Amino acid sequence: MRYSDQHLKDILTRTRQIAVVGVSMNPVRPSYYVARYLSLKGFTVYPVNPGHAGERLFGQEVRAHLDDCPDTVDMVDIFRRSEHVTPIVEAALAAFPKLRTVWMQIGVENAEAAALAEACGVDVVMDRCPKIEYQRLFGELRMGGFNTGIISSKL
Repeated sequence: MRYSDQHLKDILTRTRQIAVVGVSMNPVRPSYYVARYLSLKGFTVYPVNPGHAGERLFGQEVRAHLDDCPDTVDMVDIFRRSEHVTPIVEAALAAFPKLRTVWMQIGVENAEAAALAEACGVDVVMDRCPKIEYQRLFGELRMGGFNTGIISSKL
């Protein structure tokens, strides 16, 4: 899957509220630090994990299910195995009338779920990480010595 940098940047610029499905309470797990990073960047992050429902993470109560989140969520970030994605996308489409993006994390791809979302006019990104893309597209990876391939006059 190829996504233009502009397409990914547009998604990350317009997004305000993200439901992160499969978030971990363990700070060394990718789902934890991705959700934490996004919350620190000003996104409202709703953690979703039925095993930790009612606990608090990043200033939010952990939700058991997507339909426990406010209906204003505009992106769902999925940290679940590919075979579990279709019911998550179905639940997201039912719960969020303003849903604009379904984002599947690195290693997560599901063509059936993608087709369902796209048929409803929802953008789909598979096998990518919004934290990495945000850092790459908004000039933050450069601070770590990475060549982002994006030319900028910023120091």
